[in-house]
Amino acid sequence: MKTNNRLIKEKSPYLLQHSHNPVDWFPWGEEAFEKAKMEDKPIFLSIGYSTCHWCHVMEKESFENEEVAELMNQTFISIKVDREERPDIDGVYMTVCQLFTGSGGWPLTIVMTPDKKPFFAGTHFPGHDKYGRIGMMTLIPRINELWRNKRIDVLRTSDEIAKALHLSSHIVPGNEPGEEIFHKAFEEFKKRYDPEFGGFGNAPKFPTPHNLIFLLRYWKKYNVLDALEMVENTLTKMRLGGIYDQIGYGFHRYSTDKEWLVPHFEKMLYDQALLVPLYLETYQVTGNIFYLDTAEEILTYVMRNMTSEEGGFYSAEDADSEGVEGKFYLWSEKEILSVDNIEGQFALDYYNVIRDGNWTDPHSGQSDKSNILHLNKTPELLSAKINLPLSDINEKLKKVRNKLFQSREKRVHPFKDNKILTDWNGLMISAFAKAAQVTGKEKYILFARSAADFILVKLIDINWNLLHRYREGEAAVKANLDDYAFLIQALLDLYETTFSVDYLTKAKKLLDVCVNKFRDKEDGSFFFSPIADNELIVNQKEIYDGAIPSGNSVMFLNLLRMAKMTGDQDYQEKGLMLIRAFSDTIPKSPSAYTQTLTGLDFLIGPSYEIVVSSHDYDYNAVQMINEIRKIYIPNKIILLKTDSNSMEKLSDYIKEQKPVGGKTAVYICRNFSCDLPVTDPELLKNVLR
Repeated sequence: MKTNNRLIKEKSPYLLQHSHNPVDWFPWGEEAFEKAKMEDKPIFLSIGYSTCHWCHVMEKESFENEEVAELMNQTFISIKVDREERPDIDGVYMTVCQLFTGSGGWPLTIVMTPDKKPFFAGTHFPGHDKYGRIGMMTLIPRINELWRNKRIDVLRTSDEIAKALHLSSHIVPGNEPGEEIFHKAFEEFKKRYDPEFGGFGNAPKFPTPHNLIFLLRYWKKYNVLDALEMVENTLTKMRLGGIYDQIGYGFHRYSTDKEWLVPHFEKMLYDQALLVPLYLETYQVTGNIFYLDTAEEILTYVMRNMTSEEGGFYSAEDADSEGVEGKFYLWSEKEILSVDNIEGQFALDYYNVIRDGNWTDPHSGQSDKSNILHLNKTPELLSAKINLPLSDINEKLKKVRNKLFQSREKRVHPFKDNKILTDWNGLMISAFAKAAQVTGKEKYILFARSAADFILVKLIDINWNLLHRYREGEAAVKANLDDYAFLIQALLDLYETTFSVDYLTKAKKLLDVCVNKFRDKEDGSFFFSPIADNELIVNQKEIYDGAIPSGNSVMFLNLLRMAKMTGDQDYQEKGLMLIRAFSDTIPKSPSAYTQTLTGLDFLIGPSYEIVVSSHDYDYNAVQMINEIRKIYIPNKIILLKTDSNSMEKLSDYIKEQKPVGGKTAVYICRNFSCDLPVTDPELLKNVLR
């Protein structure tokens, strides 16, 4: 019979997955730390997330093992943390793991004193020694020996690590970097670029969209064709590879090989959210419909699989189904041919299915003749090769894919983490808003609005304080910097999509709240947690742009955009202080801070304020806005001023921008100094180009 531990009362799907373990788990909270002090035991902190494959492996091998659990319960007070629910805790202790071992990952394993100072760190530990790794049954007695008999050494180590943590967040402000930093970042990417398969480095390979967004802007600024080639080759190879779900759409987390063939099969909301704008921008630059189709396919996946009835977006889908990694996504030749009414040979050829399979189970090392579906050619190239019109090719592909999709739907689906996170939802709202701008499709506006309205109703209080997580009717966990930064960005994007002044007003209000709660007034940078929050041993300041951009880098651009939109130069000054705060850090390895460099590009310019002035938001205004949206102009803000939208109250400097002779007029401005108005769409097109 299953027994329950304290985690049974939690809302986090990850914690609930561990609620039947024989380990006496505590959620993070004072009860655990008080008990540790009272019983003089160290804390065993385990951090992971619900769709993490190796977290499942460690649970099965260690936390479900009665022998391991008994030893843990005797030796430790054990705490489980969902890294997605508590990124503040994860951020601090992942830095600890990197300080101890030089690397990190999940599950993250930390052993620390009852006052939260760590003295041991690692990642995955099996129950018994194997894979060349020390097992829990060996590790726990060793740690217990240290705690009981070498306490002075343990405490010295924990104090040293705590000091190192504080030093890692120490900032020495200087001058903002100049344009030379763009060239240095580009050269770093050039050295790591894989010209054959795209992407950077060898394996594993991650999408990291903000790196490619930077390269698009670098191409735009300096007309360096190599930068554009890097983007196009990478995006094409990713879309054709196994990292992309060729049947149900959406990208898996990363590729375990350099060819983008063998993915780690989990799907994260933030990857979809960050990749959509990248594919949209590349479409704007190249006019290649392949990139637009990819962006819209990703959105189809999110609308179908990752959207709650209330409007928010779910967090992730697991790599495993039926306890087997990738099982939901793999196909044998026999399975393909057994699908009713399918053009079997065409499907086998198109998706590169082979009889012996191309997938090897990473645990057993065995092949079960399963295939990861992937492509060798875009539909356009296939059309040219077999001499069939593209329309016929697309129709054929659509029929084959739909048949395979319907067949796959009958399988056991991977677990879905259905918690709704404010920060990741902010990223997804931006993606839908930008898709609406590029395509003009109303459905994308509806999804963006619905999610934004959900967050602004369910995850905010009357004082404009945000919460981080919503699940099953409960909003909880104090918001962090990323929650504010990504939601503010989303509201700015929604304003530029709908021109509803309400979104800009709310973005401004949240920005002011964030400045008051998170900003260090001395150096201008932002803490990850509110300044008044002293729960952790250090309140980090992060500028590194990892799997997702950092809150500081997004806030940097938010401040600059708000300055342009409102004419309030105090926001610009705060942005300048922020970039100066990290002036010592970024030049050391600028390719690690590409979202910040995107903001710096906006700051250095040229950047534009485009004011569309019309008596009403009518056909003429829409026509002019559509002309602006057709062209890739990344460093711009667009304001719509009408007789009734009260935009002047927020943005003083647009008072004099008026319609001309009753016609909609477009004013293109730099540093709030505007050129003569344009009233003809064709002339506007030429001016913009």
